[in-house]
Amino acid sequence: SALTFLETPYVAHTLETGPEEKMVINLSELDCTTFAENCLALVHTILSDHPTFETFSAVLERIRYRDGVRSGYISRLHYFSEWIDNNVKKGYIKDVAKSIGGPLLTTSVGFMGDHPASYPVLKAHPELVPELKRIEQEVSATNRWYIPLDDLDKFEASIKDGDIIGITTSIKGLDVTHVVIASWESHGLSFIHASSTAEKVINDPLTLKEYLKKGKSNTGIMVVRAVKMYR
Repeated sequence: SALTFLETPYVAHTLETGPEEKMVINLSELDCTTFAENCLALVHTILSDHPTFETFSAVLERIRYRDGVRSGYISRLHYFSEWIDNNVKKGYIKDVAKSIGGPLLTTSVGFMGDHPASYPVLKAHPELVPELKRIEQEVSATNRWYIPLDDLDKFEASIKDGDIIGITTSIKGLDVTHVVIASWESHGLSFIHASSTAEKVINDPLTLKEYLKKGKSNTGIMVVRAVKMYR
């Protein structure tokens, strides 16, 4: 499903509709997270008994929001750590980094709560910040697994085409800075992603390891895989 979106324009902030959080379905403009979400929703729609737009819309909403319930801006799974944990519980994905014995990620999240002025909805509605900070504390206390950059050679054979990868970071308050989809190529483990630099969805020419080593704040990867299920 990732190949379906090649060349789609990169556009940030397409989900920002205000505090009431409208359900946005936009397949013609993607950022790194909406690219991954749409791919995952497409997989589960194709595998369902009713592969319709209505099914796709319902699955995408369940994937995007905490426990599948859209109830305002704070209900969106803003941090990839919580996105993984919540979608594992919902049965959409399994945590590959956990299953292959990756270590726990010990960094905490809190960037949004610490920098509300950087987020239009939080800037306009400061009353949302205390609830967001409570969620950030919960996410920080939840077990989260990853593959450190130094261990990538040891574990990369366990990664499959189509796995969703979050690139972990040393930036204070963040868990990941980018989300990509694994793609094995002739030159090794590479990835497809909505690239802000290329301004579109591309099959990156670099290997995943080369890309990770380019960014000084990159520390490793979280890895999850769609669970095949019919519903």
